[in-house]
Amino acid sequence: MLLSQIEAFLIVAERRSVSEAAKVLYVSQPALTTRIKNLERELGVDLFVRTPRGMRLTAEGRAFRAHAQRAVQSLAEGAQLLRELRDGRVGELQVGAAPAISTYVLPLVLRRFQAAFPNVHLIVRTGHSEEVLELVLREQVQLGLVRELPHPAITSRPLYEDEIVLVVDPGHRLGRQSLIEVGELATERLILFDRTSSYFVLTSAFFREAGVVPRGVMELDNVDATKKMVEHGLGIAFLPYTAVRGELAAGTLQEVGIAGYEPVRRSIVAIRRRDAIVPEDLIEGLVSAVRRDELER
Repeated sequence: MLLSQIEAFLIVAERRSVSEAAKVLYVSQPALTTRIKNLERELGVDLFVRTPRGMRLTAEGRAFRAHAQRAVQSLAEGAQLLRELRDGRVGELQVGAAPAISTYVLPLVLRRFQAAFPNVHLIVRTGHSEEVLELVLREQVQLGLVRELPHPAITSRPLYEDEIVLVVDPGHRLGRQSLIEVGELATERLILFDRTSSYFVLTSAFFREAGVVPRGVMELDNVDATKKMVEHGLGIAFLPYTAVRGELAAGTLQEVGIAGYEPVRRSIVAIRRRDAIVPEDLIEGLVSAVRRDELER
């Protein structure tokens, strides 16, 4: 049973004329008649009777018509779904994100993305940048939002630069001035988080290059705990701006600059496998949802 036969049956039933149906379908009358006869032969029944007023459905034809209409409609909906999948308007997008990105950036980004693609189901997995890279390489996520990690099997799209800032409790002595000398950090307790993170590596590298050894170090396993420790005056911390911008705006944390030192920055990128098949509209939609003017300084 061919779709062309079903369409021929429905058009003849609607127009009650083989000649009129042939014009609609842009085929010859003999070709259309052959389609109908082949369909009747396959079904084992007559679908039409010829009358002076045109083609009339038999009882079997009337019974079959509703099923034929549903079949054609279902196929049309299937074709539309495939077009939407191809264009990225429906479907599923699996995203991997580093912890600070998933906590402080992704909620805003995904809200914008879902407003533009309401029928796309999002799945988010978190992990350190290296872990997300592995998820991308193993095709367990389609897109990764991570710090810049070169790899020959992936392509990267720059999103924004995350600045690492020194924050203190507003009542802290260092908070009385907007700019301090790097040597003043030697007497402070430094709060670090997650020894495996890039922030730990960047912070440690900064102190080595500056030749400063903080008086004491407290290590925590997440950014939120680190912020709370700083807010309670238990130490100072270098944290990503995107993670503390809310507290800086609210005045619960205060940023302090260091004389003679440019802020440490790291590039945040969107990565995917070079051979990944992902609708470009989805990629562009997610990338455009990261607005630099709201994430950068």
